[in-house]
Amino acid sequence: MNKIMPEYIKSRSIRCGRNRVAQRGIALIMTLLILSMVIMLSLGMVIALSSQTFIGGYYRNFRGSFYAADSGLNVARQALANQLTSSVPGTFATPPIANPTAVASTVLSTMLSNYGSSSTLNVGTAANSWSESFKITNATFSLAIGPTITATDSNPADCSPQPAPCPTAYSYTYAYSLTSVGSAQGTEKTTVTENGDIILNISGASANSSVSFAYFGGFVDQYPACLGPLVPGTMTGPMFTNDAWEFMPSMAPWTSPYIFTDPVGQHDASAYYWDTGWGCHSSATTSYGSGANLVAPTFEAGFNMNQPKVPLPTNSFSQEWAVLDGRGTGEGSAAPTAAQLNSTLTDIHGAAYPNSGASTGVYIPAVNNPSTCSPAAAPCIKGGGFLLPGNAQILLKPTGSSAQVYQITEGSTVTTITIDPVANTTVVTSGSTTLTLNGVPENQITGQPSTMLYVTGSVTGLTGPGEGQGAIQDNSMITITAVGDITATGDVLYKTEPVTYTQDQVVSGSSPACCVGLPMDSLITGRTNMTQVLGLYTATGNFNLNTTQPDNNIQVDGSIATISAGGCGAFYDTGGYISTFNNVGGQIQNCIVGANIATENIWFDRRFTAVPGFAPPWFPSTSIQQGGPSPTNVTPTIYRVQWLNTTSM
Repeated sequence: MNKIMPEYIKSRSIRCGRNRVAQRGIALIMTLLILSMVIMLSLGMVIALSSQTFIGGYYRNFRGSFYAADSGLNVARQALANQLTSSVPGTFATPPIANPTAVASTVLSTMLSNYGSSSTLNVGTAANSWSESFKITNATFSLAIGPTITATDSNPADCSPQPAPCPTAYSYTYAYSLTSVGSAQGTEKTTVTENGDIILNISGASANSSVSFAYFGGFVDQYPACLGPLVPGTMTGPMFTNDAWEFMPSMAPWTSPYIFTDPVGQHDASAYYWDTGWGCHSSATTSYGSGANLVAPTFEAGFNMNQPKVPLPTNSFSQEWAVLDGRGTGEGSAAPTAAQLNSTLTDIHGAAYPNSGASTGVYIPAVNNPSTCSPAAAPCIKGGGFLLPGNAQILLKPTGSSAQVYQITEGSTVTTITIDPVANTTVVTSGSTTLTLNGVPENQITGQPSTMLYVTGSVTGLTGPGEGQGAIQDNSMITITAVGDITATGDVLYKTEPVTYTQDQVVSGSSPACCVGLPMDSLITGRTNMTQVLGLYTATGNFNLNTTQPDNNIQVDGSIATISAGGCGAFYDTGGYISTFNNVGGQIQNCIVGANIATENIWFDRRFTAVPGFAPPWFPSTSIQQGGPSPTNVTPTIYRVQWLNTTSM
């Protein structure tokens, strides 16, 4: 046993040593494996980070090339508009551009010559900006519509040697398409395309010609400096003031933008701009300020300062004379005498207008003499309308397809007049008495059925049959004249509106010749031969809004004038807050005053400029500079129709 024991111990000793050697080999292998994994993970992280950096750089360069391409479109488009404008001769001609197709070719060639190769955007203040460039790779530019006549002058003296009416304004529509390729610092490129229209409005100014004040979408004679800004809104039709216009920035509740679709003019050399702190600033520019104080009206047809003043009407005699004889030409340059009224006018009972003293009722130029009435049978009406002594409330409403109703309230007396040109009858009813007359009131100058209501006091309430309901019959031509105020208490609307309620609205015509030069796609179809028109006129009073309608809105259609030499008639809000005041026609006034109105829109009745001589009957007139030789006024308007990023296409 002594010998065996040592061998056993030796054997165990040898086996333990061999295990320790094996364990040291496994540790080395594990260490190498872990080291390899760490190396692989580190390499993966490096590759991932490099890829992210690469992708970020690619995206940065791609976005830079996109902005370069889009900027190229803006540069090229504006170049087309600028070169087109500069191609118009400084002297107004008919037509202003002799060869518009050749002009389009020249404008396109010039633009491509400048930007058809790579053009850097790093110029001027952008010299140190991110490196970007663009190239116009494809472009078209051609005449699409025009020349289109948009205004005419009916005065033969202005048109000579051309026959009257002669064109005084034109419109050209050019269609364009542009393809711009942009690049930045890398090799990435972006392609964007755009197409649209550039509309060029061209007008001239010339010798004086006589026009109705209905020619204006808006007119203010006296607008003292820093009196207060104009109520914002969309205002269409020619605008003019014998002083200076005043504008404000957007701030509650006056948040609507100023949009003027037609020429805006003024006598003064500078306009006035208000800031949010109600500070007033004079400037000869078309915009002023910055940030919240930015005042930038949209003048689609230009803003012309330092223009001659527009003369004012000297009296309202013609309106009173129109009642008596249907001519209204200011006979004798004086108002009718009491004796002349007495010999011509009678009430519904046949009593003559009194030679002296107060009188009430509706007075009519009725005739019982068969020879005077011929070819109509007696009794008949011979004159242009009706005289209303004192104050009156007037409700207008259509009946049937052709008759116009006037409901006149004087105190407790209600008189209803129904005029039907188709039946050729005038029916007057008061209480239990009815007077039927052959014929209708007529404008003896134009030969058209026309009605004048002459009120020697004030119209204390003018309204239609209800909110949103038509008040003026189709083809009814009416002027209401008051010596005092005219107060509208509700909507007074045309039964068939002659204009669309859009920024670029136009009207249907009284004949095909009416609408030469007006865009055919914006005409109201099916409304030709419509002559409905309303004029509201006071020489010494004001026009007041006193709506009783629950939504605090009111609309009065027609041309409204508070105008006379030496007067200060204005538009007042006498009934509290008005959310929106819409007017389809025009607003003409001596003075301008504050009004509690948030938005005021003028939808100009373009028949007043498109149809020679069209206006409310016996409306006051003036003389303006219109048509003829230079200077030429040119206003380009750009309409983008489509924009596409075609890089991936």
